[in-house]
Amino acid sequence: MPRVLVLFLDGVGLGDDDPDLNPLAAAVMPTFSALLDGRRLVRSAAPFEGPAATLVAIDACLGVDGLPQSATGQAAILTGRNVPAEIGGHYGPKPNPAVADIVRQGNLFLEVVRRGGRAALLNAYPPRYFQGIESGRRLYSCIPLAATAAGLSLKTANDLQEQHALSADFTGEGWAMQPGFPPSPIYAPLEAGRHLARLASEVDLALFDYWATDYAGHKSEWDRSLRLLESFDGVVGGLVEVYRDRPDLILLTSDHGNLEDRTRRGHTRNPVPALVIGPLASRCEFVRDLTDLTGLQAAILRAIFDQDHDFLLA
Repeated sequence: MPRVLVLFLDGVGLGDDDPDLNPLAAAVMPTFSALLDGRRLVRSAAPFEGPAATLVAIDACLGVDGLPQSATGQAAILTGRNVPAEIGGHYGPKPNPAVADIVRQGNLFLEVVRRGGRAALLNAYPPRYFQGIESGRRLYSCIPLAATAAGLSLKTANDLQEQHALSADFTGEGWAMQPGFPPSPIYAPLEAGRHLARLASEVDLALFDYWATDYAGHKSEWDRSLRLLESFDGVVGGLVEVYRDRPDLILLTSDHGNLEDRTRRGHTRNPVPALVIGPLASRCEFVRDLTDLTGLQAAILRAIFDQDHDFLLA
């Protein structure tokens, strides 16, 4: 059964190919350049189909006025439902009771488990995160909420130290800089990508939640954005190296735009990427009829469980 690794980049839209305004057009990202045949991860690059990757632009607005938000966007990805339309507007960053109920009713993790598959959220969370949840001072965002609703345990500092998870920045450097955090292994970006590939190979659906991109976009931190993207390019380089001969897929996507426009410190209505890496036939099937966030859940489940998948790869 083919596996899918979802790299969720919070707040990354497809913006203008302008290196003065868009860090995705300015950062040095050789892995993405190779995947996209010299193109950058910008609006004009989509649609694209190459030897290793397929890129389509998908709608994050879902026919609802206003700026897309994290809670409803992530819920739409996880459930396949037009959540902002159902609750009457975009909402975020954390889910309100209406969004939380929708996520608990059915989500990507739940569906994989229901079908007999294995799923994992590969982020490690520090002790103070769990303390905040238990005390009620912190709410789950949609992704850990969906995982726990499926009966999955969130990864801890012990999992990080035993190399069963990765920190939020992939490399462990940000974790190690936090006062009071337990020790963390430190990886170069390329090795972090290789390690992520090994962890993803243990389950049918793996997801990694990378929220630092949205944070940098809100802060409008140009240099920080470039460093994040260039480090992330190295992580993807490690992944691509390991995945080269696998029948599995990597999906890179987002919930809304933000980082791609330095002229604003809030979200955008830009489309977001669905960048799919893996065998050509599987990529073509994945992006078939994919136009907005609500199509991602079905595409992921089809990639993992479709009984005709072996025929597609033949």
